[in-house]
Amino acid sequence: MARALTTHATLGLTEPSVVDFPPITFSAKDIDIAEWKGDVLAVVVSEQDMSKNSDSKFENPILKGLDDKLGGLLSEMSTEEDFKGKPGQSTVLRLHGFGFKRLSLVGLGPYPPSSATASYKAVGEAVAAAAKTGQASNAVIVLASKPSEDFRLHAASAIASGTILGVYEDNRFKSESKKAVLKSVDIVGLGSEPEVDLKLKYASNICSGLIFGKELVNAPANVLTPGALAEEASKIASSYNDVFTANIFDAEQCKELKMGSYLAVAAASSNPPYFIHLRYTPPDGNVKTKLAIVGKGLTFDSGGYNIKAGPGSSIELMKFDMGGSAATFGAAKAIGQIKPPGVEVHFIVAACENMISGAGMRPGDIVTASNGKTIEVNNTDAEGRLTLADALVYACNQGIEKVVDLATLTGACVVALGPSIAGFFTPSDKLAEEIVSASEVAGEKLWRMPLEDSYWESMKSSVADMLNTGGRAGGAITAALFLKQFVDEKVQWLHIDMAGPVWNEKKRTSTGFGVSTLVEWILKNSS
Repeated sequence: MARALTTHATLGLTEPSVVDFPPITFSAKDIDIAEWKGDVLAVVVSEQDMSKNSDSKFENPILKGLDDKLGGLLSEMSTEEDFKGKPGQSTVLRLHGFGFKRLSLVGLGPYPPSSATASYKAVGEAVAAAAKTGQASNAVIVLASKPSEDFRLHAASAIASGTILGVYEDNRFKSESKKAVLKSVDIVGLGSEPEVDLKLKYASNICSGLIFGKELVNAPANVLTPGALAEEASKIASSYNDVFTANIFDAEQCKELKMGSYLAVAAASSNPPYFIHLRYTPPDGNVKTKLAIVGKGLTFDSGGYNIKAGPGSSIELMKFDMGGSAATFGAAKAIGQIKPPGVEVHFIVAACENMISGAGMRPGDIVTASNGKTIEVNNTDAEGRLTLADALVYACNQGIEKVVDLATLTGACVVALGPSIAGFFTPSDKLAEEIVSASEVAGEKLWRMPLEDSYWESMKSSVADMLNTGGRAGGAITAALFLKQFVDEKVQWLHIDMAGPVWNEKKRTSTGFGVSTLVEWILKNSS
């Protein structure tokens, strides 16, 4: 551990309140929904489920039975509201004299949905919205059409995740906030076997890590300093000390490890850097595969002397420049609860700030990474890759077989893929297949980008081994090629540029992107 974590009084005297994880109990049941009693009965319908016969009666047996019980109200409501089961459609009817107070129809879209995980997660979010509006403490979610057998368990997990995330609100920095009321949700139409309930529990574990990651990104830089991030990581290790150990290095210890590239970025800040390493070992100690996850941990990025200035610089959002570390530690928290066998995982973050001062890194400086390679800094705002360089060298020294790094690295990737899709780069087709498979289950969008070796020409320096940036063209590619210089050739490596999907601009909040994919990837490598 570090000798001691250096902490300062928070600028602005802001202290976050504690927001409890939504305490929702999920149960998979086979029951007669017409006899269910509670606050909200939500029926999930596809566009095909809404078809009617020549007598204007629903052909779907669940909808027909419910409509008969309600004396035709369901059919009447769908007609008046022009509800056709399209994705994103939902409607709520308040009832009197029945066992349930509100009836909600939630659209799934065409069946089967093109993006199944996202579609079923949206269902959960819609139910959460209906529950919030009605101050409901319980609900039942009924699937008019059962999903395919190979996706049934994933559907359960997606619905539960959407419900939890829909109920949750990050009100830690508001003077007043309401607590979530929803306590229990029954799900009908997915079977009631123990494996369904296990998958619902799994969804809760994932959401615990995802919400933790969202809170880290949402926290302002005056609260989440590098030291505070290190403390949060330490809490994971102490909470799950049966499977986690923590090593946290301060600046002097990083100097001993020759992390000159990382320390150069941190030099200008009055908040000291901390290099964070959590190691997960399965409960039985039997390890067959060793993995590493490296997250970019810039708790604030001013750009340094190449300061972020002018319209579109987004300097006010640069608290999210540690989104990679949030995904890393969010996944760690979930893994601490799931405890997969057969796999050792190293969660690594080089945390610091990129600020401006007389002691700070200047354009034109040459820094030396821990593998001995020298870097001419031609842009201080390309700092994330400098911190990742030393973190990747350190990761490869842990005896790992595979490493995935995540970073809000380049605006170029956002230009290429937009705000919802992360780009990934890897020379390994096998690792690419693993991460794509994991992301599809998680419902997160990734797209493989080329590692064009000829572009490295723009990264060559006349006075050092390399520059830290090339030209504007292909900026996401040259950034990935830079990181490749710090990965052992024997280690399979994949880089995720998540600058776009880390943040939801419409909702002005973090997304928790990366957590679910990382957990799924780890589980795929577990025995």
